[in-house]
Amino acid sequence: MKKIAVVFASAGLLALAACGEKPANETANASNAVVENVVENAANAADNAANAADNAANAANVAGNAANAE
Repeated sequence: MKKIAVVFASAGLLALAACGEKPANETANASNAVVENVVENAANAADNAANAADNAANAANVAGNAANAE
């Protein structure tokens, strides 16, 4: 029984070595990618809100210009 356990343990270690990266690192990298996406999405949302405010100000200016033209 011990020999079988050693064989499976060896196979598991060889499989991990063949990965090139430790599974913990792959998990951390995936986690970092998610965090980066969340931060980037938040920055994009802030940019979109600023653009919406600019668009509203521009629309108000257009309306004011139209009123002044009459």
